[in-house]
Amino acid sequence: MYQLSVEQHFDAAHLLRGYHGKCEALHGHRFRAVVKVEAAGLDGIGIAYDFAELKRHLRDILSRFDHACLNDVHPFDKINPSSENIARTIYDELKPKLAGIPVILAAVEVWESPENGVAYIPD
Repeated sequence: MYQLSVEQHFDAAHLLRGYHGKCEALHGHRFRAVVKVEAAGLDGIGIAYDFAELKRHLRDILSRFDHACLNDVHPFDKINPSSENIARTIYDELKPKLAGIPVILAAVEVWESPENGVAYIPD
């Protein structure tokens, strides 16, 4: 099994509704999103999946988050833009883009600082 990872950054503001702490106030992060896919084998030229293609898919998803107030961006206008919800949203939007490709979307990590991050790994 091969596991590939790509990473992209985006800068955004958010606030956590109902948090009852300093994160309830509007603040910003340089978020880091890491996508991990798994492949059982390699193609005819010896790669599991094209890094550039995976990065393009991730960049397409993250482009609407970059330099935005996440609370104003769907689906975070309805759900809190926590790192957990951001990771799940990226996963849910990326999965159909990989349909028909011989890779499995294994995990999406979102880091809101170098020390604080979450991973969404489906059951």
